[in-house]
Amino acid sequence: MTEGIIIKIIRDTIQITLLVFIMMTIVDIVNVWTRGKVSAYLKHGKKWRQYIISSAIGTTPGCVGGFTNVSLYIHGMISFGALVGSMISTSGDEAFVMIALFPKTALVLFGLLFIFGIIVGWLTDKIVKTTNIRICEDCKEIIFHDEEKGFKHYFEKHIWNHIIKQHLWKVALWTLGSLFIVEFSVKHWNLEALSSQYTIVILLLSILIGLIPESGPHLIFITLYANGIIPFSVLFTSCAVQDGHSMLPMLSYSIKDSIKIKAFNAGFGLIFGLTLYLLGL
Repeated sequence: MTEGIIIKIIRDTIQITLLVFIMMTIVDIVNVWTRGKVSAYLKHGKKWRQYIISSAIGTTPGCVGGFTNVSLYIHGMISFGALVGSMISTSGDEAFVMIALFPKTALVLFGLLFIFGIIVGWLTDKIVKTTNIRICEDCKEIIFHDEEKGFKHYFEKHIWNHIIKQHLWKVALWTLGSLFIVEFSVKHWNLEALSSQYTIVILLLSILIGLIPESGPHLIFITLYANGIIPFSVLFTSCAVQDGHSMLPMLSYSIKDSIKIKAFNAGFGLIFGLTLYLLGL
């Protein structure tokens, strides 16, 4: 790689990371401000309200939406289907990067994920009821600490310990790595031709990588799409199956339920992704 390309990659990484940091902070402030209000609303609502609200929460960029839905599920406020649907709509920290790279397409993508999240939530509960799949076998109460007031506490607990130490540095490294991989591949391989010939294989690969409960690996597909190398259907499939860090608290709560959630996500992601691919998207 030439020195100019390396400088460009580093500059783009810094710009994307800074924008992600700003958006993460804004979303976190909103999440803290609305804490408790969503739970109270769900307690007195009908089932359809769970699908809509959980999917909307999941569509929120970052991991806080997924963490919120896991908490609601653990405390019996949303159904298993609503949680599965919310994980379909969740894109984790990668959502911030998509907004930075292709904002208009990202908004369309989030809208589709929101709608499919609602549909998947309803279908999943129907399937669970019809097939008598056992869920919530490890149900237990998890205590979440009460929030203290004050800027010092907020900066330390939310900005430094959560956003910067847990997420931002990973986003920066994965973004840098993804940009390097794509630039190298474009320069040395005919990546566009490979993508057009083996789109289905790449789509299936996006599902496998989407099973990883971690923000980062998905960024390679975002970078490929941003460079016009893979179609929208592959990006959508990857987003539908992966959910960033959102599954981590679920894994600590119930491994069995976590496996079932990812199985549903992979199945529905494959169906919707192939449908979009056959439609030429």
